[in-house]
Amino acid sequence: MKRRLLIGITIVAVVGISFFSFTRDQKNFEIAKNLDIYHTLFRELNMFYVDDVNPNDLVKTSIDKMLESLDPYTNYISEDQIEDFRFMTTGEYAGIGALISKQNDKIIIAEPYEGFPAQKFGLKAGDILLEVEGKNTSEMSTEDVSSLLKGPANKPVSIKVQRPGQKKTFTVDVVREKISINAVPYYGMIDQRTAYIRLSNFTANCSADVQKAFLELKENNPDGLILDLRGNPGGLLMEAVKIVNFFVPQGEEIVSTRGKVKQWDKVYKANAAPMDTTIKIAVLVNSGSASASEIVAGAIQDLDRGIVVGTRTFGKGLVQTTRDLSYNTKLKVTTAKYYIPSGRCIQALDYSHRNDDGSVGHIPDSLITEFTTKKGRKVYDGGGVVPDVKIEGEQLSTLAIELVTRFMIFDFATRYSNENESIPEPEAFSITDDIYKQFATFVQQSEFKYESASQDDLEALLKTAKREKYYGLAEAEFEALEAKLEPDLEKDLGVFREELSELLESEIVSRYYYQKGSIRASINDDKGIKKTIEAMHSETAYAGYFQPGLVVGMN
Repeated sequence: MKRRLLIGITIVAVVGISFFSFTRDQKNFEIAKNLDIYHTLFRELNMFYVDDVNPNDLVKTSIDKMLESLDPYTNYISEDQIEDFRFMTTGEYAGIGALISKQNDKIIIAEPYEGFPAQKFGLKAGDILLEVEGKNTSEMSTEDVSSLLKGPANKPVSIKVQRPGQKKTFTVDVVREKISINAVPYYGMIDQRTAYIRLSNFTANCSADVQKAFLELKENNPDGLILDLRGNPGGLLMEAVKIVNFFVPQGEEIVSTRGKVKQWDKVYKANAAPMDTTIKIAVLVNSGSASASEIVAGAIQDLDRGIVVGTRTFGKGLVQTTRDLSYNTKLKVTTAKYYIPSGRCIQALDYSHRNDDGSVGHIPDSLITEFTTKKGRKVYDGGGVVPDVKIEGEQLSTLAIELVTRFMIFDFATRYSNENESIPEPEAFSITDDIYKQFATFVQQSEFKYESASQDDLEALLKTAKREKYYGLAEAEFEALEAKLEPDLEKDLGVFREELSELLESEIVSRYYYQKGSIRASINDDKGIKKTIEAMHSETAYAGYFQPGLVVGMN
């Protein structure tokens, strides 16, 4: 009997090994076969296609489309994209230190960074870059111009500039420097009790910037800290772990990763002594807070160390690893998912169907799993972190969106800053009646016209009503509604003055005080910050968020 059983086990084992070998060999054959098909197809296409083709473009397109079919975050990084990739992960590059963009087929300085060469050599937001190193930029993309502006540190780059409002052009030789963008563009005391730190990304050593900011603010004896991660797209996982470690006891699990390759599975804990485990914490997020931002917000929530305020976060719980390829290229490939302390994954269940802003859409209750925080509160997976304190996301009016995207607000700020040498400190500056009147006149004289989304929807409704022969039954009502929805620029500039004034204030202040000043100017009117302070400093409310059994939210 034992001998028969042993023979049976041996047969099963041999069959299993044979099956494994067969499937592995079969897979290798399929790979080799399809690569051969691709090679012969590419050769024939290159030889016989009616027009000349660019082999590099064809291969890049095929690779991009292949990776796109997997997920949005597995990407091929070509040799000419290496510098941009390095900047995304380190925040460092050698150049002039300015953000550029394209406006009406012209390359302009959108924002010079404070303290860097562009600003030091006198370049301003709105300046048009006519030539770089003697090359005309009129037919170039922003990527092409950006490549010309970057180069060896301590070497000059010649730029021919046209300043709006001035006929004469000028040339400036800007000496490139190693540019390192501070991940903490602003920190300070909002009031006597509340410290505030804005973290814009998770680049290398950003945790050191947060630590420096917090230790400096701690000298003011705050009893609450707002960590603002709104619009922070994420970055390096280890930087997120270090930041959470600042505020939780040593030994706490912060995040874990699990994927196909088991030896890469890892648990990340708080390995260092914390800076402060008692101060009240509120993490401010929105739909643009992703990846490492969600690790910080989710871990703080799961460990019941603080509250999360804002709107549901983006929902990116995938870990990417960079693999070197030939010819100085790289593959950024998704290798794992990360799980925050409660055990939930932040990754959206369906990242192919999102809201217009890219964030997680509605998730059916049947697809959501319940988890519990350290103190027993109920939290859920399905995508993103649902805040403890929800703030309705404010939508800009169609007028505001059109004025921003068509550079009207930007151009007015350019003209204003060229005509006014200085303005008050950011906190004291405001859009007066006189400034707003100047702006309204500027827009109206530009013959600016726009259509509203309501008009588009009404037009579609009218077509349907006419097709179904209902239009005649309510023709007068339709005409009255059409008249009411007809954009009236002069009226709308009055109706939407508050939101337009906020946009104007931010843009004008940035011309004099740069990014830090723009943040300073917005804090007093920031509804998210006001709501956060209210929740954090109401003793009963703050403590109440951590009651066992409390349901944080599902959708």
